Amino acid sequence: MRTEPIAGPSGPPVPVARTLHWGRWVSAAVALAVAGWLVYLVVVNPHLDWGKVAEYLFNDRILAGVWVTIEISVLATALGLVLGVLVAVMRLAHNPVLSALASGYIWFFRGTPVLVQLIFWYNLAFLFPELVLKIPFTMIGLKWDTNQVMTGFTSAMLGLGLNLAAYFAETVRAGIQAVDRGQTEAAYALGMTPAKRMRVIVLPQALRIIIPPTGNEFISMLKTTSLVYVVAGHDLMTNASQIYKANNRIMELLIVASVWYMLMTAVATFLQGRLERRFGSDAVRLVRGGGAAARVLPKVAA
Repeated sequence: MRTEPIAGPSGPPVPVARTLHWGRWVSAAVALAVAGWLVYLVVVNPHLDWGKVAEYLFNDRILAGVWVTIEISVLATALGLVLGVLVAVMRLAHNPVLSALASGYIWFFRGTPVLVQLIFWYNLAFLFPELVLKIPFTMIGLKWDTNQVMTGFTSAMLGLGLNLAAYFAETVRAGIQAVDRGQTEAAYALGMTPAKRMRVIVLPQALRIIIPPTGNEFISMLKTTSLVYVVAGHDLMTNASQIYKANNRIMELLIVASVWYMLMTAVATFLQGRLERRFGSDAVRLVRGGGAAARVLPKVAA
């Protein structure tokens, strides 16, 4: 136990006793020792060639796989977000048919594994050998070979995007329902249609709640793309697995893939933090400035 002088609001400093928490220091030392021992076992393992890890870290096929992983993640997230907003609006609609269809979509895609969905889309040709788009009751239209359309990349983007849309729909629905009901009533008082009310009043304010969780979903998507190797999507995990199947350097290539996944996750986490601070500060300024209605409704009325 030791004492330190702490200045009070007035008068001379007051001595305050500082307790030394020996249990914290002991537990921290034990945890560091165990972690260091495990790292040491991996680093000095004679069966692990770190030279190969360095050699393949910037291999052309690995870098190409990193780029494909980023492309799939961005496109699938964009598809999931757009479709998720649509499904969420349908879920909240007063039309019972639209609401039931949206609920069924969410139930189906959240209830089946992503791996099953990826394999389904990749093998869609077993059900539809050809994809046909034509004017009903005519022979005018277009036709594609399903195997040429549903490549590994297309199957991955479609499967991950449709699955992500089910989760985004629930996030968007929560964001819409979090908007103050007075905003909706004020929009009705201005004579807005339900569609315009949703587009102009509700969704812009709900985005402040929706966007931060979107960053979490994107980070999760980066790691979920590792499942794309089952459909040969030429992503990071696919290319790494093809390399280690040829040279039998399984652990080295898995470490290379892990390093790149951690790097992409770190960048995405940084961007997510910037995004959350941006929209969080906007929300604070709106509250201090008199609420969202004071900023949005007068502009609409004008």
